[in-house]
This record gives sequence, C-alpha cells and structure tokens, in this order.
Amino acid sequence: MQFTIEQIKDIVTEAKAAAYEAADEHENKYYPEGGWGACGFAWVNIYGIKGNTKAGRAMKAAGITKDYTGAYSIWNPSKYPTQNVSTLEAGAVAAAQVFKRYGFTAYAGSRLD
Repeated sequence: MQFTIEQIKDIVTEAKAAAYEAADEHENKYYPEGGWGACGFAWVNIYGIKGNTKAGRAMKAAGITKDYTGAYSIWNPSKYPTQNVSTLEAGAVAAAQVFKRYGFTAYAGSRLD
C-alpha cells in the first residue's frame, strides 16, 4: 500500500466529506427537531502504519498524528456542530469506511462525555 502525500490528503478529504454527510443524515433522521442525545466524542483510528515508513511519513505530512495507542487518529472527522455522540459516531464510521476502501485498517471510536 503506497500512497503519496497528495493521495493521503485526498483520502482524508474524502473521508471527512463522507463523515459530515453521514453525521448530517443521522442528525436529520433521529433529531429532526434539534433535540439532544448523549454528549460525547468520536474519532477514526488507522492501524498498522509505522511512523518511519513512507506511508507513515505521508500520514504525518497530511496532518494526521498518532494517538497514545500508536494508531493514526482523526478526532471528530465530521466536524459536525453537535455534541451528540451518536451523530458524531455515525460520521466516524463513515470516515473509517472510506479508509477501508483504500486498504487501510480503520475503525471508528467514541466515548461519552
């Protein structure tokens, strides 16, 4: 799996767009009146990439940093303007699916606040 920095940036852009779209769809379906669910956070983790490899350097150059688990992580990939954890998680799941389509091992994560 070899990607250039520009390709990684394009994948990140695609993942974030998919995340926003999924979060918006979820919010409008389950909270059409603007109600609230539980507050929390969501992210997507990308595993199996060492930082000293070409892929790792491309991730870093694309602005994706490692978290405490060693995974490359994108915090709140949807950037949707809510604290509703289920909405943010829907976005993170969509972002992870984009990364998976490109051959990455990626999972969404979330936690309550």
